Amino acid sequence: MNRVGFFQSIRLKIIIVLILFLLLAIQVVGAYFVNKLEDNLNKNFESNFEERVQILVTNLEEVLTKDRTGDEDGPTLQDEVKDIINRYSADIFTDLQVVDTQLRVIGADGRLERIGKRVTGDSNISVALQFDQQEEELFRNQYNNDRTLRRTVPIVDSETGNPVGVLQVDASIEEIYTLLENVTQIFLNATMLAIVVSIVLGFLVARSITKPITEMRKQAMIMARGDFSKKVNVYGADEIGQLAITFNNMNDRLKLANQTTEEERRKLSSVLSNMSDGVIATDENGAITLINGPASNMIGIAPEEAKGQMIVEVLQMEDKVIDVKELEETGSLTIDFSTDEELFLVKANFSIVQDEEETFTGLITVISDVTEQEKVERERREFVSNVSHELRTPLTTMKSYIEALNEGAWEDKELAPHFLNVTQNETDRMIRLVNDLLQLSKMDHKDKTMNKEQTDLVPLVHHILDRFDMNKTELIDIERKVPDEKIEVWIDTDKITQVIDNIMSNAIKYSPEGGKITFQLIRERKRIKISIQDQGLGIAREKVDKIFERFYRVDKARSRELGGTGLGLAISKEIIEAHHGHIWANSKEGQGTTIYFTLPLMNLKRGGRR
Repeated sequence: MNRVGFFQSIRLKIIIVLILFLLLAIQVVGAYFVNKLEDNLNKNFESNFEERVQILVTNLEEVLTKDRTGDEDGPTLQDEVKDIINRYSADIFTDLQVVDTQLRVIGADGRLERIGKRVTGDSNISVALQFDQQEEELFRNQYNNDRTLRRTVPIVDSETGNPVGVLQVDASIEEIYTLLENVTQIFLNATMLAIVVSIVLGFLVARSITKPITEMRKQAMIMARGDFSKKVNVYGADEIGQLAITFNNMNDRLKLANQTTEEERRKLSSVLSNMSDGVIATDENGAITLINGPASNMIGIAPEEAKGQMIVEVLQMEDKVIDVKELEETGSLTIDFSTDEELFLVKANFSIVQDEEETFTGLITVISDVTEQEKVERERREFVSNVSHELRTPLTTMKSYIEALNEGAWEDKELAPHFLNVTQNETDRMIRLVNDLLQLSKMDHKDKTMNKEQTDLVPLVHHILDRFDMNKTELIDIERKVPDEKIEVWIDTDKITQVIDNIMSNAIKYSPEGGKITFQLIRERKRIKISIQDQGLGIAREKVDKIFERFYRVDKARSRELGGTGLGLAISKEIIEAHHGHIWANSKEGQGTTIYFTLPLMNLKRGGRR
């Protein structure tokens, strides 16, 4: 998460808001104060100005209407006007002049050179004399550029009502505006000082507000990384304090929820990792979002590589499925991943994932290896076919000979014994086949009860080989490589005898006349190894491992001639494995075959039984 800069923080916003509120308050107060001050100053100035003007007008009226007939020794009009001006003129007047009806200046304050001169070009004085009207104007003084108020007032005879003169006064009002400017400057300075103080106070206030919020933000970032060990400080019982308490409670609940989720995730991960079936999850578009190890191993693709790919492509279902939603109706499919060298079948079961509105949001696919099941099913079908074939051949032969006997061949003293002998041989062959099948059936159903006992293997081996030496009819030599020592094993002697009989019988059957069979017993560290080698035709390399399968014959025609059922080595394999041993073969075409099997020694076996 990016760090919040000062110019983007709520702290600056609080400071700006405080400054704006303060500026607004100062501006409103200042504008109101200055406006009222200006009104009051103007009213006071006008009141004082008007009062002084009226005093002057009253006194000048008395002087201008005075009868001066016979009073030649008294003061002149100019002297009396001057005396009034000197007596009643105020400091607020910057200029004053008195004009008679002849537009001649008879008195002035200041520029005395104007006395006795006529006033020309001043329309205000003419209007005042002619129409008895006061005139007022505001202008800039040409000498000092001050704002000046000029009042032109007619002096009227109170008895006749006719104008007898004009009083014109000027007063500077610049002081009022100067005072207003000074007050405005004071307010401006106060505003600047208030802004500085508000910035400091705003920073402190904003810090007190934003500090817990900043701590909660930092804690939220820590929580986003999965760390719920820390808590924010509670600075008070106000709304922010209540928010901090609520935040800490949320932290505790999230910690508990995260622990529960993590525990469930670990359980799910453990289940997915350790289950034998493969699991693939997709999104609503069919893209893989999760795949466990067994599924990855089955389809031969790494989990990182599989994520994001379409499931129909990974499972090679493009020819069966166009849209992933079709798998909802399909339910399950058997997918063939077989190669030329190996059979590999996978069964995929599909189940959809829906949200609360029953909208398709994904797919869960469980895949399992059904190769062994298919192999078992094929072996079952092949087994039934082989048994049927093996039984049909002797039955057909017996039927043919019995029909011949019924048709009169029994009376032929040469054919009848031969037919009966063939029938008996085929019957014996079927009996052997049935007995072998019953034995395999017991082993398949775990009915492997072994009468094991402590046995010295060397005398047992010699006893079996002696029997073959006495009963063999072919010119075949049996070479023994058996150590002259005591080798004790924990075995079922009848079963092991059957194993050696089966292997020796096959070796004798497939060995040419004059050949040699080598029987060798070797004592190894924890086991004994027995090998039986013949000098027969041998077996092709690709067929060696198949000789232990049921009904498998390398040379089927010759095997039937020799009376074999194709089950001897399969039974031998079951017996050896029941003794915790191992059996295998090595062979080359034209160089004979060697069958090996191992048995654990007595001390190892007994230790295992304990």
